[in-house]
Amino acid sequence: MKSVTEKSLNFNKMIKVNFDGGNLTSDAGLLLYKEFDEKIGLSQSIQETFQVNDSVHHRKHSNDEVIIQKIYQHITGYHTDDHADELKHEPMFTTILEKDQLASQPTLSRLNQKFDKETMKLLQQVNQTLNERIQAIKPSDHFVFDLDSANFTTCGNQYGTNYNAHYQTNGYHPLVLFDGLTGDCMKAVLRAGNVYTSRNVVGFVGPVIKDYKKMSPRVTIVVRGDSGFAVPALYELCEEQDIKYAIRLKSNKRLTSMAQDIENEIRHRMDINNGAPYVFYKEMTYKAANWNKSRRVIVKLERPEGELFFRYSFIVTNLSYRPKNIVKFYQNRGTMENFIKEGKNGFAFDELSSPDFYTNATKLQVAVLAYNFENWFRRICLPKKMNKSTMATVRIQLIKIAGKVVQKARYTTFKLCSSCLYQKQFWSTLAKIQRLPVLE
Repeated sequence: MKSVTEKSLNFNKMIKVNFDGGNLTSDAGLLLYKEFDEKIGLSQSIQETFQVNDSVHHRKHSNDEVIIQKIYQHITGYHTDDHADELKHEPMFTTILEKDQLASQPTLSRLNQKFDKETMKLLQQVNQTLNERIQAIKPSDHFVFDLDSANFTTCGNQYGTNYNAHYQTNGYHPLVLFDGLTGDCMKAVLRAGNVYTSRNVVGFVGPVIKDYKKMSPRVTIVVRGDSGFAVPALYELCEEQDIKYAIRLKSNKRLTSMAQDIENEIRHRMDINNGAPYVFYKEMTYKAANWNKSRRVIVKLERPEGELFFRYSFIVTNLSYRPKNIVKFYQNRGTMENFIKEGKNGFAFDELSSPDFYTNATKLQVAVLAYNFENWFRRICLPKKMNKSTMATVRIQLIKIAGKVVQKARYTTFKLCSSCLYQKQFWSTLAKIQRLPVLE
């Protein structure tokens, strides 16, 4: 007979507590994600695409099933491999993954040791396939490809980790590409910590551009990046592919001299010698020594209140907008920092502790898939009032719902918490998922 530990509480002796509540889950909202998974084919794509150079084929948990488990762990906030042991018999996970028990931490660790460059590329391929499916469900005729790099701080002897002078820390220096309009992560790649920001940027973004132009020939794509990506090869790629771009330029003596000439013209036409703030947006034609042709450069001249001198900033672009609108468009790339922050805080992008570089690179791809899974779910399925929420908020409101599992001969019923504050949102989300088209 099972012995149940029960304790009375000091603040009220009439209240007792034990862990004999039955077969319960605290993550009942995962049912919504599983329903969405079936619509977009996340698990199916992984099963069809993912392969590992592994001589053992009779494991209880296949390698693709372990990847799917890890994605669902990321969604619920159980990021580490050790969490798998604690979730071993969790009823929601075992139900949606159709298992008697989950893969354990040693099983996850064994798979990690099999990761290599090919497994990383296969998961990138899964991400691209699913991005195309989402485009079919919720078509868009405009994309803003925001390029950026990030700092993933490391604390051990991971291969490829190096000191980065810009961030003044040891770590990796990954390259990421998000759609600035939706927050979808189009691509991510892990790089050594000491590489320059624009290292291999053309080889990184070029295939994505070609895939999207092939998928949607009439789609408008704009590439946006800070001065770390101000390299002629990127401008030339965009121009060859008929892609628009807006990329900030680092200031130099020649650009500053040209901006000063513009400032002098402004001073000649109007009195700006008082202490009032001023902002002017102008344009000029500029050709750097390593450029193959002259290009349009927007210059923003800004003098804060009470200061004597103007500050200049420069953007090279082939957009036809007015200078002021181009500057505003460029400034919107600030949302990129939020996407990276969400990837780190919500999906453990930067928790890469393996000594092997490609193991960490593949772990990043798994986390990217989890991030996109949530981002697609949020913007396509959630009610309007919730579709700007962070992963942390969605977990609290829709995932972390208590539920009791009732098993009968034919049916498994999850009886969710009657006092859940977000029942209306749960049913609304489920209805939106079930109305989505079934993709072939």
